[in-house]
Amino acid sequence: MREGHLPERARLHDASLVPVPQRLLDSWQRSEEYGVPLDDVEPVFTGTYDDESLFYRCGQEVLTSLHRTLAGEPVSLMLTDADGLVLNRLSGDRSLLRALDAVHLAPGFSYAEREAGTNGLGLALADRAPTVVRADEHYALSLCTYTCAAAPVLDPVTGRVEGAVNLTTWSRSSSDLLLALAQSAAGTTAALMLARSRGQSPRPQPRGEVFRIEKPGPAPGAGTLDDLSRPWTDAVARASAGVAEGRVVAAVGEAGSGRATLLAQALRSVRPRDRILAARAPAPQDIQAWLDLWTPELAKPSTAVVLRGVEALPLWAAERLRDLVLAAHARAGDDGARRVALAITAESFEDVPAPLATLVESVVEAPPLRDRPDDVLPLARHLARRLRGHEIAFTPAAGRALGNQPWPGNVRALADAVRFAATRADVVDLRHLPPEILSATSRRLSRIESFERDEIVRVLSRHGPSMQVAADELGMSRATLYRKVSQYGIQVPRG
Repeated sequence: MREGHLPERARLHDASLVPVPQRLLDSWQRSEEYGVPLDDVEPVFTGTYDDESLFYRCGQEVLTSLHRTLAGEPVSLMLTDADGLVLNRLSGDRSLLRALDAVHLAPGFSYAEREAGTNGLGLALADRAPTVVRADEHYALSLCTYTCAAAPVLDPVTGRVEGAVNLTTWSRSSSDLLLALAQSAAGTTAALMLARSRGQSPRPQPRGEVFRIEKPGPAPGAGTLDDLSRPWTDAVARASAGVAEGRVVAAVGEAGSGRATLLAQALRSVRPRDRILAARAPAPQDIQAWLDLWTPELAKPSTAVVLRGVEALPLWAAERLRDLVLAAHARAGDDGARRVALAITAESFEDVPAPLATLVESVVEAPPLRDRPDDVLPLARHLARRLRGHEIAFTPAAGRALGNQPWPGNVRALADAVRFAATRADVVDLRHLPPEILSATSRRLSRIESFERDEIVRVLSRHGPSMQVAADELGMSRATLYRKVSQYGIQVPRG
């Protein structure tokens, strides 16, 4: 919030009750800037949402179970998507439901902060943190008879915000347990999503990895290749042009496509004597320490900063970053010094928090690996060499198998495949590659099916196209083997 300026809502708040937390004042300020009316909330109705998603199904199941234990309580349980759209609503209190209908806190309406002002679920999504908003802490006066507690639900694999669990009750009957219940339901929903996903492990929160610093040196980026295909070199050239002109550059694209590497190569080519500080958005509980540790670097013109994954930052942190960057740029202008080079990454520009989006002057898309098939084998050799410390060869058949992959996980997925293969041989052949590389099925396999597929891939990789020999070793008929190959989408390139 700007110093010396209080939002209109603050003037209506009874300061004799409890001092207003800064987080709440910031939310009131944003609500005023969004043009949210003070009197009656006017949320947007869309009426459309995905009720087949894993998040919705798991959240619905968790809230239905919780509703059974709270059936006699004046509490409404809701699930919202990441944009604050209310997906469902459960309550046994008819008078509460009628009252919530009057303020449109109902399925199909968006209660994001931008639409409804300060409220529990809107602030929880904006700050990516569990939140309770009581009575007159709401921005809109028509919501002051309620207390809302909400907790965001993070995808256990990607870490992205899927939505929120929101519990709303009358302000006169608010309970201190409300927020604990919301957090428990959100955590249970995330755990259920993981259990019903493809068995992937949850992404570890980057605790302890506040930032990474690369010292000046001849290698572009973090020791990555600089002789790659035209789509990649063109993207690096566009980013380099932005850096050379002193613009704030955003690299967008799919996860694992090398957005931070692209920016590092551009920064290294334009400012070879600078050190590169790559700061990845941390877990919500670490944000304050994260800000305090690395933001002094903005005052050092010999440092280039890459902010990674800014879509994970809550609004308050994005606002503070914007103010720090603007102040650093102003100081550099006053002193006649070169301002610090700043670049950010996100999956799309729409995901960049609004305060940081206002800083971006150039957007460059990192091309996905599937659009760069000529880069797959050079990258695989480079990754293997970094892993093993010496050159690792790939047979033509292994190279074709890698090149034929769509790589939905991009370079990150290629690195996993190379790690699997390069630790098994100095010359990587088909039989050393992960079995799923040679299987095109998208269906989730049982453990028995996965074992069967892996055995078929192992044998076929060794015997090539000799189906009869492979069938004999597997103990099945040739016709059964052909059927299994088709069932699992197995493709073994000829040597």
